[in-house]
Amino acid sequence: MSAVLVTGGAGYIGSHAVKALQAAGHTVVVLDNLSAGHRAAVGDTRLIEADVRDTPSVRAALRTHDIRAVMHFAALLSVGDSVTDPATYYDCNVRGSLALLDAMVAEGVDRFVLSSTCAVYGDRVATPIDEAHPTAPINAYGDTKLAVERALLHYGRAYGLRSVALRYFNAAGADADGEIGEDHAPEIHLIPRAIAAARGGAPLKIFGDDYPTADGTCERDYVHVSDLASGHLRALAALEVSATSDADEVSRVFNLGTGRPHSVREVVRAVERVSGLSVPTLPASRRVGDPAVLFASGDRIRNDLGWRPAYTSLDAIVDTAWRWHETHPQGFGG
Repeated sequence: MSAVLVTGGAGYIGSHAVKALQAAGHTVVVLDNLSAGHRAAVGDTRLIEADVRDTPSVRAALRTHDIRAVMHFAALLSVGDSVTDPATYYDCNVRGSLALLDAMVAEGVDRFVLSSTCAVYGDRVATPIDEAHPTAPINAYGDTKLAVERALLHYGRAYGLRSVALRYFNAAGADADGEIGEDHAPEIHLIPRAIAAARGGAPLKIFGDDYPTADGTCERDYVHVSDLASGHLRALAALEVSATSDADEVSRVFNLGTGRPHSVREVVRAVERVSGLSVPTLPASRRVGDPAVLFASGDRIRNDLGWRPAYTSLDAIVDTAWRWHETHPQGFGG
């Protein structure tokens, strides 16, 4: 098994990928500046506290630990913040990713898995969304991820870098073992915010109830975080067996989603069923940059890599999140 550098590995999705990699027998090194991640999320895994834009530290990590592949999660991810502060998003998500790729090229590391997003698609033209759907991001977050995807194709053709970009839909849930879960400050994701409201926190704001959907609220494809991690392992395995020189195959793109959308109100009801508590809500204005409906076609990754989500029920996904927050009321702090 190869040694893998996981950038942003102390974060929500990255830490679940670290656990899956280790369970599969890989040696893992985490590189994270801990601006949003948690040291406790990686346990005793080797952690290098550094930013991906710190080229000397990244190159030293690649060289010292004989890294053969990189999984890249380190990025800013708030759609709303990307609209109000795009400069910071381009600096971190684009400049940071290019600095990482340049370090890999310099050190001869040629396998790369990118944490990308369905936000690259923008407003839907058709559903379910497959990888051939037009890419027209309506916020800076999605645009920064698409910029990196486009760079990967050119890095592959010019430098021999082989990559997979995983466009995943809404990450949700927590580790079934209860060891790691979602802990953002501030929390931006719907399920943990609904859980917090059920547990006595502030009412859940519903951003827009006049969308062209069945109940007027946004619909999203919620995919369990451990399923996302297994998708990254599938992508890495594909890179390890594929040494194609075909220019069109050096950088591949896959959706990761369940293929089933759920509205905000459906999520609220699922939290209420799982917790046995009511979720107080407040209506709020739409957020700029929020498409009405996003859900995936997962045919390509199912057919090419054999990936299927293990969690197909919204209640099952919510249940893992509820159990994490019940046992970690202060997140990784207690």
